[in-house]
Amino acid sequence: MRSDLKHISNWVKEGDRVLDLGCGDGELLHHLQSTKKTTGYGMEINPEQIVTCVARGVDVIHQDLNDSLDYLDDASFDTVMMTQSLQQTRHPDVLLNELVRIGKRAIVTFPNFGHWTTRIYLGLRGMMPMSKTLPYRWYNTPNIHLCTFKDFEVLCKENGIRIIQRTVVNTNHEESWQIKLFPNILGQVALYHVEKETV
Repeated sequence: MRSDLKHISNWVKEGDRVLDLGCGDGELLHHLQSTKKTTGYGMEINPEQIVTCVARGVDVIHQDLNDSLDYLDDASFDTVMMTQSLQQTRHPDVLLNELVRIGKRAIVTFPNFGHWTTRIYLGLRGMMPMSKTLPYRWYNTPNIHLCTFKDFEVLCKENGIRIIQRTVVNTNHEESWQIKLFPNILGQVALYHVEKETV
């Protein structure tokens, strides 16, 4: 299992009802069902990934995450997850609010556009950066709303979303004291555990 998925699984409680938006091949959901006895399902747009999910015994719905999730009830899941997909949606702010409406808690991960290599690449080359976490060219990238950790935290604050826990890692999904000291410059991938603030 990818090491970032191991971080995420630590935030999911035993027996949680889980929804995984953009679940890919279902690896994380399968792991959670096997190790934490979770229930729930994933949503995925890629038919090939859906076939893999079904082969793994993971329940999955074919859906574009840009379509409305209004049909899902408030707090109908304990945890809603979205790994490496938020920046690929048309309205990430709307979708983030849907995550904390549908789930009692939400887990979101995304690449950090503020990493020092990205800043230098853009500054010296004058071109949209490419890296291990951002391997596409500007014209074929699925990442249409890139952000930094600071951007995401401002969005959370503006929308009354509380950050329960944050982990910042490198491309190998490893933590270090240097990254903890300067997360917005040295961190390449963000993992956030959030919930809607209560009045």
